[in-house]
Amino acid sequence: MKVLMLNGSPRAGGNTSIALGEMERIFQSEGIETETVQVGGEVIRGCAACGGCAKLGKCVFDDAVNQLAPKLEACDGLVVGSPVYYASANATLVALLTRLFYSTHFDKTMKVGASVVVARRGGLSATFDELNKFFTISGMPVASSQYWNSVHGRLPGEGAQDAEGLQTMRALARNMTFLMKSIALGREAFGLPEKEPRQSTNFVR
Repeated sequence: MKVLMLNGSPRAGGNTSIALGEMERIFQSEGIETETVQVGGEVIRGCAACGGCAKLGKCVFDDAVNQLAPKLEACDGLVVGSPVYYASANATLVALLTRLFYSTHFDKTMKVGASVVVARRGGLSATFDELNKFFTISGMPVASSQYWNSVHGRLPGEGAQDAEGLQTMRALARNMTFLMKSIALGREAFGLPEKEPRQSTNFVR
C-alpha cells in the first residue's frame, strides 16, 4: 500500500514538513510506503476552464499536475498538507489540486484522503474544510483523528513543540492506515459500491 503526501508549503523543512513527517514515521512502522512531494514552491497556474483535458486525457498545461496524475492514480491514500494564509490554503496548492482533480478522469472512489493544516494561530478550520472538499466530491473517505488535523507554529521548527498537534498527526496516520487496509479487504470481499449513471441538474435551465 502507498500514500502520496503533498506538501503545499513554499518552505521546505518548515512546520508543514514536521507535521507530515510525524505521519510518515507511523506509516512506515505500519508497512505503508510513502512518497512526499514538495509542491508549494512550484509555479502552478490556475485552471483555464478550456475543457482541453477532456480531449487530451490530461491537463493542457504540462507541469507538476500531469507529473502527479499517475502517482495519484496508483496510491491508496492521499495526504495534503498546507500552511494557512488568510484562512485559506496556499494558493499554489489550491491551483494544483483543482487542476489535478478535474483533469484526471480515473475513479478515485475509496482512495482515503486526509488534510493537514498548519498555522501560527487561526484560520485552521476554514482551511481544513477547504481541502477536504476535494476528497468529498470524489468519493474518497476522509480520515479523521482525535482532533482536527492541525499543528501550530510560526517560525520553522516551532511545530515540533506542539505535543497535542503531533499526537493528532500520529493518530491520523494510524486511523488512515486502518481505513486503507479495511477498504482493501472490503474491496476483495464485496467489490466497490455500485455507481448510478451521473445526473446533473442545473439551477438555470
